[in-house]
Amino acid sequence: MVWLLALRVYLGVILVGNLLWETLQLPLYTIWAAGTLSEQAFAVGHCTLGDLLIAVATLTLALILAGDHRWPRTLFWPVTILTVTFGFTYKIFSEWLNVVARAAWTYSDRMPIVSIAGLKIGLSPLLQSIVVPSAAFAFMRRVTATCNNGGRS
Repeated sequence: MVWLLALRVYLGVILVGNLLWETLQLPLYTIWAAGTLSEQAFAVGHCTLGDLLIAVATLTLALILAGDHRWPRTLFWPVTILTVTFGFTYKIFSEWLNVVARAAWTYSDRMPIVSIAGLKIGLSPLLQSIVVPSAAFAFMRRVTATCNNGGRS
């Protein structure tokens, strides 16, 4: 059951990677200067768990559309590309929704901004939606490539 090991490794790296990213990018949001330590900790935890749920949803959708029972040994790249694309697309929507439409959070002056389809989106969360899952897939592929006997080394 290599797929189960792949799933565990992927989601573990997603969790740790997003926790680190959310913590390191905190100064790019106004909560860094205006929030209390507990508000900042809650924001990091809340966003990290949200990132984990996004990862589960995007990988599940990609597996439904492009995977099969032999994944990740086969169809690795189609599933990876779809997962990252879905995550990136959702991140654009989420940033617009939470920064512009709902004003749930605010970028600080330190946040680099890019324009995508006329929307002003923070560069750091966009990079996060590409870098963290890509690293998780790379690590997962490396771990599962060495497995035999149904996923056991």
